[in-house]
Amino acid sequence: MVSWLDRTVAAFCRPLGRYVGLSSSEDGVLGGEDYPLLWHRDLEKHSCGEFSFAMVQSNEVCEDYGHVEPGREGTFVGVYDGHGGLDASRFACDNLSRHLITLAREKETIDEEVLNNAFAATEDGFLSIVEREFHDDPTIATTGCCCLVGVIWRRTLYVANLGDSRAVLGHIGRFNRIVAKQLTNDHNVRIKEVKDELRALYPDDPDIVGRVGRTWRVKGIIQVTRAIGDASLKKPEFAHGVMEPFMGPVVRADPSVSSRKLQPCDRFVIFASDGLWDLLSNEKAVRIVHAYPRQGIARRLVLSALNVAARARKLKCDDLMNYDKGVRRAFHDDITVIVIFIDHEKLNDELTVPGMSVRGFVDTHRPSDFNIEHEVATETEHTEIEATGTERSETEPTETETTGSEPTRTERSETELTDTEATETEPTKTELTVTV
Repeated sequence: MVSWLDRTVAAFCRPLGRYVGLSSSEDGVLGGEDYPLLWHRDLEKHSCGEFSFAMVQSNEVCEDYGHVEPGREGTFVGVYDGHGGLDASRFACDNLSRHLITLAREKETIDEEVLNNAFAATEDGFLSIVEREFHDDPTIATTGCCCLVGVIWRRTLYVANLGDSRAVLGHIGRFNRIVAKQLTNDHNVRIKEVKDELRALYPDDPDIVGRVGRTWRVKGIIQVTRAIGDASLKKPEFAHGVMEPFMGPVVRADPSVSSRKLQPCDRFVIFASDGLWDLLSNEKAVRIVHAYPRQGIARRLVLSALNVAARARKLKCDDLMNYDKGVRRAFHDDITVIVIFIDHEKLNDELTVPGMSVRGFVDTHRPSDFNIEHEVATETEHTEIEATGTERSETEPTETETTGSEPTRTERSETELTDTEATETEPTKTELTVTV
């Protein structure tokens, strides 16, 4: 007869995957190095700790962009999840952090107003491109992106988001257990409160929200209610053939912004596009990060999500990886994951050397521009990118990138654009209750 003590010891000796939801074949071994559509930087330094960064492509042209600026005095994180093409997400990645740094230097600090204004400047910049190019290419009015931004500055974490990318904090709670705390609101009409809010704003439009298949969508088109771009859902001059009659802007670009004084119990923050959260719950993702070493933890989260996607089709993860980009979109979305670890003993320190700006699917890096109080001279002045598109070195596709074919659109002011279309994935995770 097995005693209660034997059973207890046996339970603690079982594989960790039993508790964090990994397949038994993984046995805690981190893989994925040979997957051609998976990019990763396993562990880098930022202003108050370390970070891990990974992305995987599913669309024919990757519509996700990710960006970390680890400066001497703080850290900037950006996750940009495009829809209807990569136009808006690439533009936001190129310009949102630059606007924030400019505004913060003018104000000599970072606060919620600076974040709001940086989002507004990015929206205005992209809509000006839409206005100029719409006559030649009307599809530019249907591209947009969800934006998730995090900034650590003076022991405070600021988070701003549009859409359904998500920031989740892992902190130590009662009984020394790791706890997941969602820091953002999902602006997605699958959530009842978001649906009700939109219906209240447009009581005379019975079609403002409706089902397309199993998915709730705004005007039968889009799931999110806040985004950069999506001009056809914001301005009547761009709505022809998309939303008629035009009832008013049904997508907004004002972010939800919050701040949190970092506490000793705060351990890490996961910033990720909805491609991750469609497959992993907040709690599951936080348990994985807490249970495993930092090295490669973002890659481990991506692989865990891919395992869920593969099992849903009765496949192994290695079998899923045999499918090429484009075809893979039937299994999962593009996924971007950035895990920021918070080492509290470093919160009052400055990096002794400039951090390196890191962008997903780009293996060449430059010193970070994220310096507010002390501007650090660099070899290149990072000013407004001219319409000639000559300053594209940081975002031009390289041989290591998996973003598909070369852009074919005419050059558009601050960035080059393409017109690959994308669809949205029906979420498969358990719905969360979110206060909007």
